Amino acid sequence: MARGFFAELQHQSRIAARENERAQRVAVREHQAAVRFSEQTRKAEQRMRAEMERADSAEKKRLEKEAKESHIAAMEAEVEEKNKKLEDDYSQIDSILAATLGIDDFVDLKKLRVVAKHPPFDHPELEVPIPKPAEIPFPASPEFVPPQPPKGFMALFGKKKHQAAVASAQASHERAIADCQKKREHVVVLRKEALTAHARKEADRVVALSAAQSAFAKACEMREAEAAESNRRLEEFIANLGYGTAGAVQEYVSIVLANSVYPECFPVTHDFSFDPAVAELKLKVLVPGPDKISTVKAYKYTKSADEISESALSQKANRDRYEGAIHQVALRSIHEVFEADRRGLIKTISLTVGTETIDPATGRHTYVPFVVVGAEREAFLAFDLSAVVPESTLSHLGAAVSKNPYALAAAETTGVRRS
Repeated sequence: MARGFFAELQHQSRIAARENERAQRVAVREHQAAVRFSEQTRKAEQRMRAEMERADSAEKKRLEKEAKESHIAAMEAEVEEKNKKLEDDYSQIDSILAATLGIDDFVDLKKLRVVAKHPPFDHPELEVPIPKPAEIPFPASPEFVPPQPPKGFMALFGKKKHQAAVASAQASHERAIADCQKKREHVVVLRKEALTAHARKEADRVVALSAAQSAFAKACEMREAEAAESNRRLEEFIANLGYGTAGAVQEYVSIVLANSVYPECFPVTHDFSFDPAVAELKLKVLVPGPDKISTVKAYKYTKSADEISESALSQKANRDRYEGAIHQVALRSIHEVFEADRRGLIKTISLTVGTETIDPATGRHTYVPFVVVGAEREAFLAFDLSAVVPESTLSHLGAAVSKNPYALAAAETTGVRRS
């Protein structure tokens, strides 16, 4: 079934957390390998380019040897990275059940309440008034400087000439005053124009600020409304779960299983339905086919052939790992649902674990069941899953188990006993 609203939120959150964890591990390994490779390659190339042309025969041989050693080191680093990734993948598959036992699968639905988060106002520059323009200064008033009167002997004969000079200076001064007045009048006009332009720009800013604030307020209102609607749906969901309605139980199971993030190399999906009349959850789990799981034992670099090769795991090792994963998935699925259901709304689980493949007889997609089992809540919760052998636990529950899931052999589903 498709995940519900809250289940999808939880699933994406867990996916992000897992990817962040995995990315950090891979990043450290890749960084170390990349640093070694790039440093070795860079040094080799620099030496080769700088020295090859002027090197003698012996020097060329030395440089070629160093370049070869650098290449070998890079290839060995790549092999080391591949083997570490392989080891990490197999470790995750082999610990599918153990990975969930230290986690409380109960989901506190109240923690799913949301609070609208608003970003800062996106146009803070509009909140700052535009500064008024600097005032254009008036030109300085011209100062009248009369000509110096003649002195001594010239004072007897230069009066008329001096008077003419004074008259000329006064006329020149009056013209300067008139010119200054015109400039002052022009400054007044420029000042008015500057203030008018500033007022226009300031008015435009105020209008733009109002529009931006209005748009921001609407966006905030939308976020608040979305949060309120989400919380309303959550409260309705919690109430319905308290009543044990089928839809609410299924949504809760969807959240629980969405939280159950499996290894990236072994993805698992679930389909389920709840029957409130008998308090039974029918759970169908889809696992990847055996052809989707790596069969490589290890990677090796051969210097003589300058190639990376792989050795294969034995048929038994592949079969045991795949079969073990199937058994662990079965117990993990039952455990997570029962542990999360503190209200005890689900009394029994009818579980099928299998994969999809192409039927060689019909060429059509078909579901192959590997494990078919029924489990009763109280009896199952009494198990100590940290100490069990999954295959034995399934046998104890009366499960129908495929004798060889690696060969896509279906479990015999008739006569399955409920625990």
